[in-house]
Amino acid sequence: MSLSQMKVFNDYVMPSTIELVAQEVDKFNAASGGAITLSTDGFTGDFARESFFQTLAAAQRRVDRYAAQASASATDLVELQNSMVKVAGGFGPVRYEPSQMTWLQRPTQQGIAAASEAFAKILMQDQLNSAVASAVAAIENTAAATNDVSASAGMSYTAINGANALFGDASSLIAANVMDGACYHSLVDENIANSGRLFQYGNILIVDILGKAVIVTDAPALRESGTPNKVKVLGLAQGGAMVNNTSDVISNIETSNGQTRIETTMQVDYTFGLGLKGYTWDETNGGKSPTDAELATGSNWDKTATSVKHTAGVIAVADADQ
Repeated sequence: MSLSQMKVFNDYVMPSTIELVAQEVDKFNAASGGAITLSTDGFTGDFARESFFQTLAAAQRRVDRYAAQASASATDLVELQNSMVKVAGGFGPVRYEPSQMTWLQRPTQQGIAAASEAFAKILMQDQLNSAVASAVAAIENTAAATNDVSASAGMSYTAINGANALFGDASSLIAANVMDGACYHSLVDENIANSGRLFQYGNILIVDILGKAVIVTDAPALRESGTPNKVKVLGLAQGGAMVNNTSDVISNIETSNGQTRIETTMQVDYTFGLGLKGYTWDETNGGKSPTDAELATGSNWDKTATSVKHTAGVIAVADADQ
């Protein structure tokens, strides 16, 4: 295999990878009810900041038309800020021998298509796992958004409904529940009919349960070992978790000599932005280019919304062994 043929690899891997991601992003966003949105829109720097005015509900007051005049307390117009954080990741290097393809008389595009599809799935899984871990950390760190029955009960529709009820009259804003496969099947065992499949890509499954989308994925953050062993279900509002900059993918393929056979390695760098509705990334405590552990630390996500109804959502926590 000549060096000129390897340039075809470089030209081919990027469009293939980005196209695969874009197609699956569209399917995921539509099927999940927009609870976790994946977008190719990007931003410069380490953080994306958005300012907004705090609610003025406290400015409303009752007036007695027959009372003597008195001074009224002023309500300050306060501007707050939400920050999204940029997360960096990598794939590879993946090593193979070009002669493996020519030996089998296979087109070079076949190997690149397979590598691109594998990377696209892994990239989406990373984005989803990171969004879930961040949402679990932030929401569970907010007492008003957490229904924890792990001291006495297992996961049930009662527990999930109790979590959704924390939104009160705004519970209809919860667009989807996020759970792992074991939890999903335990609910099916309760004789709830859940046959509608909206979307499947790799090991991510979205179904319809009781009129709400349910995202079924074995994200590690949905389980917590200990006493008790905890299982968690997220109830996310529309736009609860936002992942953007998904098109920031840089790949490089190199062919090298020095071994008994020529070797080729493929390596990919990527970044994506991550944000939560009603929460801001704590730029001081969380810092730049966070690790998985930092994303999954609740204190690194500061609640900015005054009402829990205006946040990313709620969480149900139960004993996985009951």
